[in-house]
Amino acid sequence: MNAHPATVDRHGNAVQLGDRVRILAVSPDPDMDEDDLDMFNDMIGSTCEVERIDDEGAAWVAIWWNGFDGPLLTTVGLAPGQMEKAAA
Repeated sequence: MNAHPATVDRHGNAVQLGDRVRILAVSPDPDMDEDDLDMFNDMIGSTCEVERIDDEGAAWVAIWWNGFDGPLLTTVGLAPGQMEKAAA
């Protein structure tokens, strides 16, 4: 296992843990309910810090939301074509 996992963005730029990326697209589960689907689609255009990179090279990011019952957390794994590295 790589001690410093990395992946690339849609332009081929290296993306590592802690880098900030702009979300260009997401791939939600087709069976997801409408409220959850809206949250995932609202992530598009957001800039987030990469929290982990899995063995398939997906960069995982998280966004906190203010929900009716309190804070909600949404995490998503992004493939290279679904993100671009944000300017430092």
